[in-house]
Amino acid sequence: MTSKLEQLKAMTTVVADTGDIDAIKKWAPEDATTNPSLLLKATESEIYRPLFSTAMGWAAKRGGSEKDIVANAADYVAVEIGRRILEIIPGRVSTEVDARLSFDTRATVEKAHKLIRLYEKSGVNKERVLIKIASTWEGIRAAQELERDGIQCNLTLLFSFAQAVACAEAGVYLISPFVGRILDWHKAKTGKAHYAGHEDPGVLSVTEIYNHYKSHGYKTIVMGASFRNTEEIEALAGCDRLTISPDLLEQLNQDHGQLTRKLIPAEKSELSPLPLDQSEFRWGLNQDAMATEKLADGIRRFAEDQVSLEKRLREFA
Repeated sequence: MTSKLEQLKAMTTVVADTGDIDAIKKWAPEDATTNPSLLLKATESEIYRPLFSTAMGWAAKRGGSEKDIVANAADYVAVEIGRRILEIIPGRVSTEVDARLSFDTRATVEKAHKLIRLYEKSGVNKERVLIKIASTWEGIRAAQELERDGIQCNLTLLFSFAQAVACAEAGVYLISPFVGRILDWHKAKTGKAHYAGHEDPGVLSVTEIYNHYKSHGYKTIVMGASFRNTEEIEALAGCDRLTISPDLLEQLNQDHGQLTRKLIPAEKSELSPLPLDQSEFRWGLNQDAMATEKLADGIRRFAEDQVSLEKRLREFA
């Protein structure tokens, strides 16, 4: 029997959750995703050391304050790593907007356009790039505008049903609900050490979102993310896409057991879905303690890693 990884690829688009070129070459995923944390981790690789010097030199020529130079260099690095990834995958790469802009719609839109311009100058068509944005109200509004501009988006740090509904209503191309971080929160609150796949709160959240999207005919793609174990992945087999870290891809590749499809598109509902206005969105998010805490925590973590990445770049000035 083929490995569970190969069986999964037959029912779900597998995406590599890494910026590691060697790992992407090994696992040959359709798409790949990056974020500030993964880019920061990439700085540990000797492969990328020349890139940081090049990025700082390029940014210095553009001029501006030290802050501007470092910010431009960070964008250069993100795009160049994305470009290199696109050389070895057939699909698309997700590149994240600075998390510190998560509550600024206009700045998010401007940053997204800047990243796309950098990609196009490096020879990459915008159709091969997804702009990753945190699923705040402001981020969703930015994504709605970008989608109208022909720039497709990946809405990340998504933990609640309210966020998912707002993204679908905004016409967002893809969402990344975070399975493992939901599990982390529930483990910490309940003290329960293990949840089976079918009862995992992160799995249940993605399943609810997937069923809602399919029953109401939303085109937004559901891509489960942030997995803690292969049991979670197997419980979401059949989801539109799953973005998986190299270590979990290895585990799936070594397992030759039977993998059964768990998510199957539901029949279309005759009921029209109800869109959320801003107050309803914020209230729905507020009522979900886990989502409120994990969204804020995720933004802080990505922002901290962005700052660390910029600090690392200064060493190459």
